Amino acid sequence: MLLIGAEDEEKWLAEGIAGIQHNAFYLHRALDSNNLRDALKYSAQMLSELRTSKLSPQKYYELYMRAFDELRILEMFFKDESKHGVSVVDLYELVQHAGNILPRLYLLCTVGSVYIKSKEAPAKELLQDLVEMCHGVQHPIRGLFLRSYLAQISRDKLLDIGSDYEGDADTVMDAVEFILENFTEMNKLWVRMQLEGPGRVREKREKERSALQELVGKNLHVLSQIEGVDLEIYKETVLPRVLEQVVNCKDDLSQYYLMDCIIQVFPDEYHLQTLEMLLAACPQVQPTVDIKTVLSRLMDRLSKYAASSADVLTEFLQVEAFTKLSNAIEKVIEVQVDMPAVGAITLYVSLLTFTLRVHPDRLDYVDQVLGACVKKLSSIPKLEDSRATKQVVALLSAPLEKYNDTVTALKISNYPRVMDHLDNGTNKVMAMVIIESIMKNNTCISTADKVEVLFELIKGLIKDLDGATDELDEEDFKDEQNSVAKLIHMLYNNEPEEMLKIICIVWKHTMAGGPKRLPFTVPSLVFSALRLVRQLQGQEGDIVGEEVPATPKKIFQLLSQMIEALSAVPSPELALRLYLQCAEAANGCDLEYVAYEFFTQVFVLYEEEIANSKAQVTAIHLIIGALQRMNVFSVENRDTLTHKTTGYSARLLKKPDQCRAVYACSHLFWVDGQDGIRDGERVLLCLKRALRIANAAQQMASIARDSSGPVTLFVEILNKYLYYFEKGNKQITAAAIQHLIELINTEMQGDSATSDAFLASTLRYIQFQKQRGGVMGAKFESIKL
Repeated sequence: MLLIGAEDEEKWLAEGIAGIQHNAFYLHRALDSNNLRDALKYSAQMLSELRTSKLSPQKYYELYMRAFDELRILEMFFKDESKHGVSVVDLYELVQHAGNILPRLYLLCTVGSVYIKSKEAPAKELLQDLVEMCHGVQHPIRGLFLRSYLAQISRDKLLDIGSDYEGDADTVMDAVEFILENFTEMNKLWVRMQLEGPGRVREKREKERSALQELVGKNLHVLSQIEGVDLEIYKETVLPRVLEQVVNCKDDLSQYYLMDCIIQVFPDEYHLQTLEMLLAACPQVQPTVDIKTVLSRLMDRLSKYAASSADVLTEFLQVEAFTKLSNAIEKVIEVQVDMPAVGAITLYVSLLTFTLRVHPDRLDYVDQVLGACVKKLSSIPKLEDSRATKQVVALLSAPLEKYNDTVTALKISNYPRVMDHLDNGTNKVMAMVIIESIMKNNTCISTADKVEVLFELIKGLIKDLDGATDELDEEDFKDEQNSVAKLIHMLYNNEPEEMLKIICIVWKHTMAGGPKRLPFTVPSLVFSALRLVRQLQGQEGDIVGEEVPATPKKIFQLLSQMIEALSAVPSPELALRLYLQCAEAANGCDLEYVAYEFFTQVFVLYEEEIANSKAQVTAIHLIIGALQRMNVFSVENRDTLTHKTTGYSARLLKKPDQCRAVYACSHLFWVDGQDGIRDGERVLLCLKRALRIANAAQQMASIARDSSGPVTLFVEILNKYLYYFEKGNKQITAAAIQHLIELINTEMQGDSATSDAFLASTLRYIQFQKQRGGVMGAKFESIKL
């Protein structure tokens, strides 16, 4: 049969269908004329077409269904004794005279169905007789379909509670025995199919066997539908008999399908109460059976059952479901020595999922599962299977998804040990999953011990792991480090001492990561430390006793080390910005010498490290802005710093940049506030110096372009004059403003529309102030436009 070509098979099928149709025609004619003799003759000839061995299971099924439809019509004829005039008892004897055994048994089953309905004989005896006589057909395919027909016609005639054929208390057991015997014989026939034909067509043969598996499994489905099969019968009779057949058949296809079928068709309550018996069969199946999928489906069903009701959970505790499942998985892994790593880890993932659903409060169970996984991974030299790696990631991700709280995962001692078995790339992926979980759930890590554990978990992002040789994409590296930077902001404790410990731990791990990571992580760490400084603002910096308390001084020392390491990367521009932030924080703590030291470092960086002209311009304006807000310096120290700043401003490369920096320096000498500095003369000096530089820039532009350059600088300086004029700087007079306006008007010839619009807007403002009236209007009155 297995060597027949597709065309030949189609031909044989067509001939078989034609034979059935031919005999069915004469059968119908005999039925219409109530001719029992001809009906039996043509039905037997029709059923003889099912004796073929030349068709595959799929084609044989087509042929079988044609015959099945005709048998239903024949059964209706047998029921009506008035048509054929023969009693059902005699009819049962009569059909046994058919010449060939296969037609004889089909007819016997058909009449037997009518016989049982007539109740002229006990259903138990008739069913037992039929199932015994079916032993006469031992060809796998013919026998399977014959027994499938027997199961089909007997479904509504089983001795069940409440059925028409219910008898004494043993009737349910009789029905169970009938189905189990039919199931056992069908399974034997199904298993025997693998011995059919030569070995070279094994794959095709297995596909054909797979197509017939539902014929065998239908018996178990019928068993599960019998109301009289309670837990006791299932536990004492049904499950032991089925498992005996599963284990003894020693066929991987049969064992996998039947184990899965048991799990799917019988109630979850039964599985829970017979868990030990069911699990005991798992290590006994063939090594090639995909037992991990079977166990995974069992645990999935049980976990859903546990979620159905709170009362059910007590049953799980009573039967010690977790312990039994855990032991069974260990035995399966131990017995199946050739099981790949992905199979074992998949089992642990399923067990962990079961544990998190059924016993979410038992972290010791979770830890036990991870510990078992560590034991398995330790026996593998290197985890190279990508599928196994994905399962490990799933294993580690499950607690994070369940608890929505990374802090809980940090309590699991075996969690980091599992991560140690990941390759470098996957370790990073898992580290990112952990960080994303923390960010998503807004989890605050509040103790130094937990921070230490956390940074051990994400060490793949913090530093280059041993043996890491892969070139990392620049964008991926930035994304990873930015995630670490975000994570640092989630580490917080209201207790200053504990927070300082956290900062020190993070700094220790950060330094271990090498210079390339510092520009990403140091800023977050600096701002985290500055938040602590502001919390401690106003505390004295004295250190008393052996225990060093968290004081602003101590934190500033640590900050200085951090930024110094960053400036050595080199990343001077970022370091400069952070030094300025620290200086402002020191200003808030009234620590003048600390703030002065930070500014000193700023100027050192500016002089020695920042060479790019654009970077210098940005740096100067940052310095001016920070210095303008400082109020902690003595007159002498402030003069020193402002002198340095104005000097650097005047030495910028481009004249326009010089001009803007110099007039910005004027704000260093005029600070609003209660104790603000108001040195009008030095403000005027800065503005006059800015005018001279602007004039020089104008002349250089004229030479270069053979025309007058833009007067935007003059208009900007005019706006500064107006600012200080409004603020009450007596050195800035209306006459000086008038003179500057006239100078701008003179220089405006040929200038761009941008400068023109800027000037027009400024002049409108002056006009607005003149029209306001009052004190301010009087001040602006003398300015002529």
